[in-house]
Order: sequence, then C-alpha cells, then structure tokens
Amino acid sequence: MSAGGRLYLLPAWLSETVPPEAVLPAAVLERVRSLDRFVVEDERSARRFLAACRHPKPLRELALAALDEHTRREAIPELLAPLLAGRDVGLLSEAGLPAVADPGALLVAAAHERGIPVAPLVGPSSIMLALMASGLEGQRFRFLGYLPPQATGRRARLALLEREARRADETQIFIETPYRNDALLADILAVCGGETRLAVAAELTAPSEWIRADRIDAWRSRPSPPIGKRPAIFLLHA
Repeated sequence: MSAGGRLYLLPAWLSETVPPEAVLPAAVLERVRSLDRFVVEDERSARRFLAACRHPKPLRELALAALDEHTRREAIPELLAPLLAGRDVGLLSEAGLPAVADPGALLVAAAHERGIPVAPLVGPSSIMLALMASGLEGQRFRFLGYLPPQATGRRARLALLEREARRADETQIFIETPYRNDALLADILAVCGGETRLAVAAELTAPSEWIRADRIDAWRSRPSPPIGKRPAIFLLHA
C-alpha cells in the first residue's frame, strides 16, 4: 500500500565553490525549493546547500532530521513518520548522490518496505564522473569504498585489487580519507605493475578540478604534484 508522501533523493553539489545551478538541472532545483522537510547527512552543510539553492523559506522554518553513519536502525521509523503521514521529504547527502556510498540507503530501503514512493533525481556523482574521465574499462567496474587505513593492509589490498582487475578485466574504484591521499598514491606506485593504468580525479566540478590517467610507469617517471587534502577518486585497471 502506498503512503501519501514521496521520498525525493536529492543530489547535492560536490564542491561548494560552484553554484548549485552549475551542476543541477533546473527541475531538481525547483523540487528542492518546493520541499520543507529534509533528512540530511550533515545539518550545517545541508543548510549551506539549501541557502545556495535560494530556498524560498527561511532556513529556520525548514525541518531537518539527521541520518549519518552513527544513526541506529531503530531511529529509521521516526524518519519515516512524516512520509507515512502524507508529507513529501527530501533526502540529502553531504555531497553528490544520496544512498550511494552514503548512509541514506537505510532510509530508502525502509521506504520501499513501507510502500513509500521513492523518486531519484538527476545530479553529479563523483564516482561516475571519475570513471567517465578516466578512459578505463567502463562496462565492468566495481566501487570498493575505503581501503584499509594501515600501510601493510592497504598494500596487500592493492595487490589483490590489481589481480582482480586483471582477472575480471574490470576497473577498481576506491576512495581515501583526504589526509591519506598521498600515502595511498605512494602505495599504489610501489605495489602495482608498470603497465597497470591508474586514474586520479580530485575536486570534481570545482574550478580546481584535476584529473590524470596514465600507466603506473608514467606516474613514476613523471610525478604529479601532491594531491593534498582534496576529495579524490582513485581508479585502477590492469
């Protein structure tokens, strides 16, 4: 049985240095402005985004409920309550697409279980933009999230990913906490074979966007400037 409310999956900007209209279709911005209830990963960044979207209502009048990595499953029914009461709700990630590498998937699954309509809207995905720009295998790919934080485990995982990329002829996509970006890049260059291809895409959609795709031996012979603490996507294909 369908409830009266609809859960809108609202894409957000990847970089706060660009206006929302630079990365979101007009119809998505109209939908954002039409809602007054949101489930958000981070309230402060959500308010900045809604303000930049020129929401017609004062931000203090908008209802924002938190859903982040610390939210317990027992809290999901409370987040569903407005939807079950017939109110439309927007789901916002901190950046990019909600429910993709994002805790919002819990709410989407619960909405389906209760017969609540779910409406995904068009917007930027750092994962897909990086894959598009990499020139690597785009028909078979796997997103792996974060690799182990310790160097030993990270290097062992990278060796496994390179073997899997070669065996399955697929692109392996992963991310890192920004302050470990350069450590991850150093480990990739130390572990992987020279003919393996590596792409790195940092600060996608921002004016400072940087993308490089090359063989490992070229990365070694022509080092790039440090990535630093910029949001980055790494892609590997052997």
